[in-house]
Amino acid sequence: MAGLESKWIVGLMLAALLSGCGAEKPTEKDRPRVRVQQVQTRDFAAQVTLTGDVQARVQTELSFRVGGKIIQRLVDVGDRVTAKQVLARLDPKDLQTNVDSAAASVFAEQARVKQTSAAFVRQQKLLPKGYTSQSEYDAAQAALRSSQSALSAAQAQLANAREQLSYTALIADAPGVITARQAEVGQVVQATVPIYSLARDGERDAVFNVYEALLVASPEDGVINVSLLDNPNIKTTGRVREVTPVVSAQSGTVQVKVALDGLPAGMDLGSVVGASAHVPGKASVELPWAALTKNLNEPAVWLVGEDGKTTLHKVTVGRYQTGKVIISDGLEGGEKVVIAGGQLLHPGMLVEIVSETGAQGAKP
Repeated sequence: MAGLESKWIVGLMLAALLSGCGAEKPTEKDRPRVRVQQVQTRDFAAQVTLTGDVQARVQTELSFRVGGKIIQRLVDVGDRVTAKQVLARLDPKDLQTNVDSAAASVFAEQARVKQTSAAFVRQQKLLPKGYTSQSEYDAAQAALRSSQSALSAAQAQLANAREQLSYTALIADAPGVITARQAEVGQVVQATVPIYSLARDGERDAVFNVYEALLVASPEDGVINVSLLDNPNIKTTGRVREVTPVVSAQSGTVQVKVALDGLPAGMDLGSVVGASAHVPGKASVELPWAALTKNLNEPAVWLVGEDGKTTLHKVTVGRYQTGKVIISDGLEGGEKVVIAGGQLLHPGMLVEIVSETGAQGAKP
C-alpha cells in the first residue's frame, strides 16, 4: 500500500508540473531595430561641371582641286597663315603640258582667223564689181565665222588649262591657324582629299561632350561660366549655341557648343576649359545610400508608419551622388524612412525605432 501511495503522489506532482508549463504565455519575438529619418522636400539645384576645349567657330578642311604628287609643304601644324598664302604645291609638269598644248591650239586658230579674214575682205571687194559670185562670198564669210568660233574655243581651253595649273598651289582662303596636317611631301593625293585643317580667325566656341540626361533642364539664366582648367582665374562667359541632334554611339554623349562672349588673354585656341552652370531647382529629398532598396526592378525605400509597421514604397531617383541619392518623386515630406537596418525587413513587420534624425532635405 505504501508503494502505491508514493507512486500516486509522484504522478500528481508530474501532472501539476505539466499543467503549469502549459499555462505560460509564449515569449514575444524581439522586433527588428532600425534607424529612421524624417524627411521634407526642398529645392535641389544641381551644379553641372564639364570639361572641354576651345575651338574655332569655323573650321575648314583645305584640299587640292586637282590630283598629283606633293612636291612642297610650306606650313605646319600651329602656324598662323594669312588669306591667299600658299600652303603646299603639287608637281605641275602634266598640267603645264596641257597649258602648252592649249596655247599652241590658240596660235593655230589665230593664224586661221587671219587667213579667212583676208579671204573674206577680198570677196567683199570683188562682189560689187561682179568679179566673184554670191556663193563664193557666202563661203568666205562662213569660213571666217567658223575660224573665229574655233579661236574662241581654243582660248577657253587655254584659260581652263591655266586655271587647272593654278590649282597645283594650295592657297588659304582666309586667315587662321593650321590645326592638323594629313599629307606629306612625296605623297600622291587625289582631288578633294584633305591636306590641312584651318581654324579661321573670328569667334570661338567652347565644345563639350555632355550626357543627354544633363540637358533635361537648361541653366536658370542661360549663362555658362567657362574658365581655364589649369588657371581658374582666367574665365569668361557664354551661351549654348548648338547641340548635336544625335547621341554618339561610342561615348553616349551629345556635343554642345557654347558661344564665348570673349576670349581673355591666356585662353587660346585648343585650351582645355571647364564649364559650370546651375539648373533650375526641383522639389527633392536627400537620403543616404543605405536607405535605397528596390521593389522588383524599381527603386524603393522602407517607410515606418505610426503603428510601427513597415511599408515598401516606390520612389524615383533623380540623381546619384557620393554617399547619397536625390529622390525626385515618391516622397511628399514628413514620412519616416528607414536609413539603417532595413536589410531583413518585409512589408507589415513591426520594428523598433532606436534613433531618429531630424528633418533633412536636399540642399539647394
